[in-house]
Amino acid sequence: MRAAARTFAAKGYRTGSLADVAEQVGITHAGVLHHFGSKEQLLVAVLQQRDDDGVRDLEGQHIPGGLELFRHLVRTVRANAQRPGIVQGYTVLVGESVTQGHPAREWVTRRFEVLRGEVADAVQEMGPHVPRDAALRAAQAVIGVMDGLQVQWLLEPDAVDLPDATAFAIEAVLAATLAGPQAPRPVGDVDA
Repeated sequence: MRAAARTFAAKGYRTGSLADVAEQVGITHAGVLHHFGSKEQLLVAVLQQRDDDGVRDLEGQHIPGGLELFRHLVRTVRANAQRPGIVQGYTVLVGESVTQGHPAREWVTRRFEVLRGEVADAVQEMGPHVPRDAALRAAQAVIGVMDGLQVQWLLEPDAVDLPDATAFAIEAVLAATLAGPQAPRPVGDVDA
């Protein structure tokens, strides 16, 4: 998996090949397929390892709660800005996972489900008065903004400061959510 992570980071998911991975570890292309089944499944394993590594140094080896979760997300984005191949692989995988029968669809769907719950829990730790539906809406927005910023950054890395834009977006979502119904909603009630 380390060889795959290096390959995807250096060449991107689309250009990096299983043969590149196999060569680094001294096995054949078929050997890689034997262990992972497909390039997509290898990428899923690399991404899962990335998620696991992201919490390895945290207490209990899981995402923290409350404000610390959001700080953790920004630290993760800062680390991701140094590994564009992994971000590219993740972005491609998530995009492709919406197609019927994609091998990573279940992993991606489950990842988003868990992450939405963790982010919503963190919102409610920060603001116990926040209703669950509002906390879940905030979680959806945070995740959507983070993934959208990654796409913009991949396309134009010099035009998007990924960590700063992410921190700004998270702070804006949190401020609006924690303020509750009294928060200004300049576009929230526009008729369709």
